[in-house]
Amino acid sequence: MIRAVLIAAIFALAACGADGPPITPSVNTTVSVGSEGVRTSTGVTVRSGPVTVGASF
Repeated sequence: MIRAVLIAAIFALAACGADGPPITPSVNTTVSVGSEGVRTSTGVTVRSGPVTVGASF
C-alpha cells in the first residue's frame, strides 16, 4: 500500500506543469471588526482558462 501511494505521489509530482506552466492559486484574506467582535475569512481560488474553483474558510 505504501509503495502504491509513493508511486502515485511521484507521478503526480512529475505531472505538475507537464502540459504548461503550473497553476498558481490566488489567496484572499479579510479581517473585519463589528459588534460581534473580530471576524476573519480566507478564500483560495484556482483559475485555469474558463474554469474557476474556489473555497472559503
